[in-house]
Amino acid sequence: MTRIIIVEDDYRIASIHEKFIKKMSNVTVVGKALTGKEAISLVESNDVDLVILDLYLPDMLGTEIIEHLRTLNNNIDFVIISAATEKDIVGQILRNGVFDYIIKPVNMERFIDTINRYKKMKQNFDADDSVDQAFLDHYFGYKKETSLPNKQTPKGIDPLTLDKVKEIITQLKEGITAEEMGIQIGASRTTARRYLEYLISVGEISAELEYGAVGRPERRYYVK
Repeated sequence: MTRIIIVEDDYRIASIHEKFIKKMSNVTVVGKALTGKEAISLVESNDVDLVILDLYLPDMLGTEIIEHLRTLNNNIDFVIISAATEKDIVGQILRNGVFDYIIKPVNMERFIDTINRYKKMKQNFDADDSVDQAFLDHYFGYKKETSLPNKQTPKGIDPLTLDKVKEIITQLKEGITAEEMGIQIGASRTTARRYLEYLISVGEISAELEYGAVGRPERRYYVK
């Protein structure tokens, strides 16, 4: 479970970010802070993996908060969501080693993609006692150019979206419905089902009927 705190002085924006997180699996918001002081208190009293941080707070700058929180927990990570675009500020933040920097306003798909990438990175990092070059290349965004042609996909199946669907479902032992996948990728239930059914057709995943308390049974998709 990835434990997150949201540090944002606008409670409405903080609530929107919390709603995004609640749509995801294996993540939880352990607290929200309107000030740097409240953020410090939350980290002192909770086990926190990731801080969603605005840079401009009433009592402290984001750079100060990062420095202070890392003295409390040197394993803590940061995703910046801020309106700050000044090169000196952004440069200072990037040199602090944050996981991602998103300029406000953030849309749900961009937000969820960042948290999913963070979850996968942390899962891979924690899995072994050492890291290999492939992990570091992926973390730092290195992609080797290749002259090999891309595998063709049917009309209506975008390769990038398909990769995202595959990445999400491989992390979910409990499976996922088309509606849940649609939320994860920022698409409609129908679109998500099209990608999931395609993966069934090529033998990468399977599906089972799930019977709820009311309504029609729904297909839940699983990695084989």
